[in-house]
Amino acid sequence: MTAKPDSTKLTPEAQLRASIDKLDPKHQKLFRSVRAAVRKRFPTANELVYDYGHALVIGYSPEERGIDSILAIRGSAAGVSLYFNAGPKLPDPKRLLRGSGKQTRFIEVESASQLKHPDVEALIAAAIEQARVPLPSAASASKGKGRLIIKSDGAKKPPRRKPSKRRTEIKST
Repeated sequence: MTAKPDSTKLTPEAQLRASIDKLDPKHQKLFRSVRAAVRKRFPTANELVYDYGHALVIGYSPEERGIDSILAIRGSAAGVSLYFNAGPKLPDPKRLLRGSGKQTRFIEVESASQLKHPDVEALIAAAIEQARVPLPSAASASKGKGRLIIKSDGAKKPPRRKPSKRRTEIKST
């Protein structure tokens, strides 16, 4: 039996890969492609990773605090969503945003190309505009890239997959 690697000895990228691998296989590829698209759009933001067991969240923040995140990607058994921290304040004439939280709203993501849709682009631009802390420019950020920071480690947490349907057999006596 092979022992699992100690997550404290893994690089942040390796820890994130291990957390993504806990997602349902059909959601792993989508989560990775959405992350790549958001990373390209927010090169100077820090990626703050939270592994909650039931969900994996990456917040994109100019600081090292999740509360300052402009948006976040959430992967769970239900799928992949893009969360907007200033959701209730964002102009949403097409009513794309879901949820009723006081701080956040989200859109369900079916493909990374959905982020390029003009209505979604407008939401992202409005979120950047309304951010509490502005993103650093590429020139002022170290090497123009934000850091990957693991905020909570899901090393001891189970996979985020829908429970398998088990049949219960009734034994006759």
